[in-house]
Order: sequence, then structure tokens, then C-alpha cells
Amino acid sequence: MRPAGPVDAPVAGQRCGLIAIVGKPNVGKSTLLNALVGQKISITSRKAQTTRHRITGMHTVGATQFVFVDTPGFQTIHGNALNKSLNKTVVGAVADVDLILFVVEAGSFTPADARVLALLGKNIPTLLIANKLDNVHRRGDIAPWLQDMQAKHTFTEFVPMSAKNAKDVDRLLDICAKYLPEQSWWYAADELTDRSERFMASEMVREKLFRLTGDELPYTSTVIIDKFEEEPPAKKGQKRLLRIAASIVVERDGHKAMVIGDKGERIKRIGMETRVELEKLLDCKVFIEMWVKVRSGWADDEARVRSFGYE
Repeated sequence: MRPAGPVDAPVAGQRCGLIAIVGKPNVGKSTLLNALVGQKISITSRKAQTTRHRITGMHTVGATQFVFVDTPGFQTIHGNALNKSLNKTVVGAVADVDLILFVVEAGSFTPADARVLALLGKNIPTLLIANKLDNVHRRGDIAPWLQDMQAKHTFTEFVPMSAKNAKDVDRLLDICAKYLPEQSWWYAADELTDRSERFMASEMVREKLFRLTGDELPYTSTVIIDKFEEEPPAKKGQKRLLRIAASIVVERDGHKAMVIGDKGERIKRIGMETRVELEKLLDCKVFIEMWVKVRSGWADDEARVRSFGYE
């Protein structure tokens, strides 16, 4: 969904537009978004389906404002209510943008990639982002793969790159700028995301949860923020304080024990790492409490999926 209108009066020479980042689960979309924005706004982990919401990130440079939309990976394995919600988010994101970045691993094209590619229309310019180029040992092997990809879809341009390479990221920004319409910016120049601090807190807890439990914990686990209160600085020069209460929702008692860990060590570490990252990201002091709750079958319950904040 596009913003209602420009943030200020029209300015000659400005460019602004929506750019969707799409691809199969765990292909590096969130890492790419963070690199393009220049700051971490979308969580990452090796677990597939880490991103569950449409995350908008802005980057303004010169006369151009890039509005990137990171999407969940398109799901085909599980047909539950949660995955139907995620897939609806992906389809909605690619319908009303100025440019699409289709992210694949350089040299690879899987059935999961093909299912995402089938969602893309012919009328929106689409760049093939051959990501993780640093994993390809022989660059000469990329040429025949690129020819094969062009036969699958009429890509506007090919962009082999690594999201970890700053020069590659800058080059991609220069390429994207050409496809954005001349119009006034939608956001202030210093804005990085349209998501709230409360939302960012829930995402950071979920990232640490996934990273510290690895593949042990099912993907259906989620995080709900029960309390989010801000206290102004007690004295001049001090930082504000955020008091956060979060519930980690799992589907079985065994999963609850897994999250808590031996003598509560794992949930303590999740809380500590979340606090440290939020204090850095939001430039404030953070006090966070966490509980683990069992809600069997929530991912198959459409009403509960919506109540947990999914579209």
C-alpha cells in the first residue's frame, strides 16, 4: 500500500517509488534490505520464514528516496492459516510497486524460486538479483545460468552481487534509481522504517528466539508484546527508558521447556541479547520481561493468527 501523499510540498527533481524485494524463504531478502537501508530494520536468521510481515525500509540519498518492501518468503510446504496469511502479504506487495527485486542465489534456480517467479507480472520492471555471488567460485559459470534465467522471465536487468559488499549495494541503488518516478518524497529524509518501536521489539525477541534455538523450535513459534511503556529521562542528559513485557508463544509444553532452557538460562540469554540490540537500535535504556505461553494449534486458527498481528 502506498502512503497517502508526499511529506512536503512538491520539489522539482525529486524521485520516489516503491521497490518490492521478493524470493523464496531464506534467500537473503532481509539481509539485502538492511544493507540497502544502511541499518538493521528487518530480522535475520538461518531459519526459513524468519520474516513474517511486510517491512518497509526507506533510504534517501541526493534527490532520490527509495522505499523498499521486504516480504515473507512464499510458502508452499505448510498450508496452515499462518502461511496463507504470509503468502497473501507477498502477493499484495508485488501488485502495486514501481520495481521488483527478484532475489535468487547466484547460479541456482529451485522449484521454490519458480513458484515465486510465477507470481510476478510482466508489466512491472523486474531486476534479477543474483545474490550471494561471493559463494560462486568460478564467475565464468554465471554466464550460462544468466541466459537460462532470461528464458524463464523477461528481466529488465541482471545484477550479480553480494549484500555484504558495500560497492555492490551502492551499484544496486544507482540501478534502482532509474526506475523510480519523478515525484516528491513520501517520508522525511531521516526516516528508516514505517514500523513502530513496539513492532521492532517483538521482531528482535523473535530473532533471538530463532537464533538461540536453531532448528529445534518449530517455525510456528511467535512473540506478542503485552506491555510497551516509555518513561522520559529522569535527568537531563539521560536516556529514556522502555519497559517491555513479551510473551513467547509455542504450541507444546516440550517447546516451552526448550525456550526456557536449563535453569532458565536460554530465556535469560534471549532477553539479554534483545535488550542489548534494542538499546543500540533505539538509543534508549530497555527493561524487558519475558514469559513462555503454550497455545496449541494457533497457526491453524485464522482468528488467532489475526489476533497475533498477522494480516
